[in-house]
Amino acid sequence: MAPSSPSPPAHPVSARALRALGSWIRSAPATYVWLAILFVTTVVVHQMSPDFEEDFLRRHSTNIHELLRDPVRVLISSAFWIEGGRWLPYAFLFTVFHAPAERWLGTLRWFVVAALAHVLATLVSEGALAWAVRHGQAPVSVVNTLDIGVSYALAGVVAVLTYHVPRPWRPAYLFAVLVVYGLPLITGRTFTDLGHLTGALVGLACYPLTRGTTKPPLAQ
Repeated sequence: MAPSSPSPPAHPVSARALRALGSWIRSAPATYVWLAILFVTTVVVHQMSPDFEEDFLRRHSTNIHELLRDPVRVLISSAFWIEGGRWLPYAFLFTVFHAPAERWLGTLRWFVVAALAHVLATLVSEGALAWAVRHGQAPVSVVNTLDIGVSYALAGVVAVLTYHVPRPWRPAYLFAVLVVYGLPLITGRTFTDLGHLTGALVGLACYPLTRGTTKPPLAQ
């Protein structure tokens, strides 16, 4: 019997691409751990019945009711669930914004920016909603409004990347950030719009955390 021919080697371009992908993921480990957790929780949500899903997510929501009951728990748990069940857009956004920010700032400082934006934006937006309820500007039912997700933290990270953009393009990037997060508040005036703008402003206020970074700007 003739000896079997050896398997053809892997295509060099594919091998290089896989190595590059692995290197990129390893350079922003916390970003992709977070993204992996979101993938798992999204799959879990897809297995739930609609009624159970709504009740389950509300118990992990940073609405007024849950914040008054157990603020620390819901501030943490709400960052690991996605409303709407669409994971791929977040995979794209995490790769475009969170991963470069973590590579640039380092995991600890990146985490501080994301956590501050998530927590402070939540407290400001829900505090404004509570004020509206107390003064008759919103119905009492909004105390149980569903408010989960990672968008406030994302807004903070998107904004802090302003200081990572080369100076000739930095004003344009900052203008885009303010338009993206400020215009919806002007036109819609919802508590989530307020939360997104607050998250972006928190990110901009994190400039001191960007000092001393040595990695090159995004465009270099």
